[in-house]
Amino acid sequence: MDTNGKVALITGAASGLGAATARRFVAAGMRVVLVDRNRDGGAALAAELGEAAAFAVADVTSEPELTAAVGTARERFGALHVAVGCAGIGTATRTLSKSGPFPLDLFRLTIDVNLIGMFNTVRLAADAMQANEPGPDGERGVCIMTASIAAFDGQIGQAAYSASKGGIVGMTLPIARDLSKLGVRVVTIAPGLFDTPILQGLPAEARAALAASIPFPARLGDPPEYAALAQHIVENRMLNGETIRLDGALRMAPR
Repeated sequence: MDTNGKVALITGAASGLGAATARRFVAAGMRVVLVDRNRDGGAALAAELGEAAAFAVADVTSEPELTAAVGTARERFGALHVAVGCAGIGTATRTLSKSGPFPLDLFRLTIDVNLIGMFNTVRLAADAMQANEPGPDGERGVCIMTASIAAFDGQIGQAAYSASKGGIVGMTLPIARDLSKLGVRVVTIAPGLFDTPILQGLPAEARAALAASIPFPARLGDPPEYAALAQHIVENRMLNGETIRLDGALRMAPR
């Protein structure tokens, strides 16, 4: 898909991977709807990006709120061609610890935000994309989901997080097959250790140790590198139904 003039909706857009993707897309001639619960961060990024951006406050687990955000894309920019799901939370609790079993409510919350929220984003975006005029090869849209290498190499304490991200990997191909007749592609990115707000809160020594564990390059991933891959996925029509690891050849140890 030619990016110029296309419209993208990005969840988790106020920071990290989502914000980097928004900046990259606008530089590539796209217009973006920034979706996040963080009002201040989302509004600030929208102001930075100017007329090419609109901000919609929404929780990805809410059907009404996300439906309204998709509506913002069509009302403000006339269509929706690309959706990138970057919204998510991280949890780290052992299945059984000294304080007792893993809190079931926390497990449900992780699945609700990371997995159900991602599916909610894709299904509502695809519904809007089917109204687009088909481009080359009959393409009408692209949905990019964000998983994690924890889907494959879950560490101690990551049962809920790995389950949520593994679910995203597992539904990538079925959704791509579901949407193939509409000309909507579905691709998942599984990042490794990236320099996002979650890791930025760690002590410098811990960040350095994590960076040293990556074979090459031996550093944390930079959000613009995620954004570059997202743009390539949009542009390359043969990428479909696949999960791409973006991790510097990292394979996570048990802890």
